[in-house]
Amino acid sequence: MKLCLECQHKFSVSDWHCPHCGYIPVKHNGFYTFAPSLAELNDGFDPEFFQSMAKVEPEHFWFVSRNRILRDVLRNHCRLPSKILEIGCGTGFVLSGLRSMFPAAKLSASDIYFEGLKYAAKRVPDAFLFQMDARHIPFSAEFDLIGAFDVLEHIEDDEAVLSQLFQACKHDGWVALTVPQHRWLWSQVDDFAHHKRRYTRSELLDKLETAGFHVEYTSSFVSLLLPLMLASRRHRKTGTAIKEKMDAAGFGIGQLTNMVLSGVMMIECMLLRLGITFPAGGSLLVLASKKSEGAL
Repeated sequence: MKLCLECQHKFSVSDWHCPHCGYIPVKHNGFYTFAPSLAELNDGFDPEFFQSMAKVEPEHFWFVSRNRILRDVLRNHCRLPSKILEIGCGTGFVLSGLRSMFPAAKLSASDIYFEGLKYAAKRVPDAFLFQMDARHIPFSAEFDLIGAFDVLEHIEDDEAVLSQLFQACKHDGWVALTVPQHRWLWSQVDDFAHHKRRYTRSELLDKLETAGFHVEYTSSFVSLLLPLMLASRRHRKTGTAIKEKMDAAGFGIGQLTNMVLSGVMMIECMLLRLGITFPAGGSLLVLASKKSEGAL
């Protein structure tokens, strides 16, 4: 069901004209906007960064490996979803992976920036894309699977977001989350990315359960590279230009280094595919379900 953010009335008409109060969200460059003021005021990525990210993601070991891990874990644990929502889709790199994983699913995705949505529209032209504040999602019990991949750490009130994910998720539906892990890994990379926090496992799981979800699967990843990750962060310098910022965030690595790191992550992906989970790593993946009322 759609949910009017003005009057909180639920409705199922084909367009976004609320039959109760008459509210219609405005469009910007073809995208419905549910929080237009935040598109300019948000303290996340520099909008210019999306162009650089779109070029880096298809070859960079971290982005490619995250998609591969998500593919294996989601296929193994979630039944085929018919409706999927991705929160904070950025340039649509994960969204394009979701399209490959679930070709028959109806995809929707949001981002707070219009700039990200423009790239996502090129990658997944059949997805319904819109601008939104994740603390106020205009859906109720609508999606079989909701993903937020490296998004929660950017939002101060992450508990409000999790509550909204619970609202938008169907009964017996799933949420899939990835977040940066371990407070002791905090560095200028996190400062550059405007992170509010790095999570502990218990912190995220407790917040999911408080929101009403049942945690079904959890594992760290980027685990085999954890010592190298820690060492590199201690010695990295911060730049100012976009290219220097990309280097500071760990994206400006050479082709040979990228190939070696990709090989290590391939081994990690195979171990995860075999059912092995990791207790520590640069990132954390969690799957949780919204049980039907009365379900055990």
